[in-house]
Amino acid sequence: IMKKSDAAIIAPKDVFLGPADAPVTVVEFADYESEAAVAAHLAVKQLLLQYEGKLRFSFRHFPLRRIHQEAQKAAEAAVAAAQEGKFWEMHEMLLQNRRALGTISLRSYAKEVGVQNKRFLDELINGTYAWSVQDDLDEGLRMGVSQIPTFFINGEKLEGLITAESLRQKIEAALA
Repeated sequence: IMKKSDAAIIAPKDVFLGPADAPVTVVEFADYESEAAVAAHLAVKQLLLQYEGKLRFSFRHFPLRRIHQEAQKAAEAAVAAAQEGKFWEMHEMLLQNRRALGTISLRSYAKEVGVQNKRFLDELINGTYAWSVQDDLDEGLRMGVSQIPTFFINGEKLEGLITAESLRQKIEAALA
């Protein structure tokens, strides 16, 4: 039986894009089956370029398991990839393929992004990283997340229709 801390797992909250000392931290809660999350992701990529060096970005898992049946395992696959420093590559791959997130597909995406772990499929089936995903979900609930994607810009919540413009305004306010 897997205990919560069988090994030191690199948790999603410890994986960032951008410098550690960036003045603005952007945290997104979403899942990989959300169409809105794909659109938000494009906005985030644009802003990371625009505000290079000023933004630190973290993606946290918030699988809407009732409506997105494959979101949980997709999130676990991303956490598995993070163990080898391949989180962002896997993140891109999952968002691009959000309509095909079955377990076998997840394994092939992992191979494609260079995950070496021979036990990837076993770990996925056994829920090795399920706790890490659950931790994100619990934290999101504590922070008042009820829909995805939800963003926090230096702790300030942004939900509803997320656009590059609405994110930019919050970032500018945080930088001011």
